[in-house]
Amino acid sequence: MTWTELHHRTEIVHTVLARAAIDPNDPALFAGIAELDTLFGGVDGLLRALANRWDNHLRVKLELAEIDGRTPLEAYLELAAEQPALRGLLDAHPAIGQTTRERALAR
Repeated sequence: MTWTELHHRTEIVHTVLARAAIDPNDPALFAGIAELDTLFGGVDGLLRALANRWDNHLRVKLELAEIDGRTPLEAYLELAAEQPALRGLLDAHPAIGQTTRERALAR
C-alpha cells in the first residue's frame, strides 16, 4: 500500500464517521465513496477496519480501567461517549459491532 492509498483510506474512514455522526443507520452511508471497493474490499472490509479501530481503542481503555480500579463496563461506556459515531456505526451493523461489545463486557 502506498502513502497515497493510506491517506485515501483515512479520508474514507473520516467521511463515513462524519456521515455516521448524523445518522449511523442511513442507507446511503457508504454511497458515492470512490475507491471503497479497491481500498477496503467493499463495505464489509471498511466495517472490519472500523471494528478493529474500536477494538484497539477499547483495549487501551480496558488496560487503563484496570489500573484505575474501574470496571470494563465503565471503560466501554467512556469510549462509547468519546466516539459515538464509531459506536453508533458498529451498533447499526450488528454482525460486526456486536462482537466488540460482547468481548468488552465479558471481561
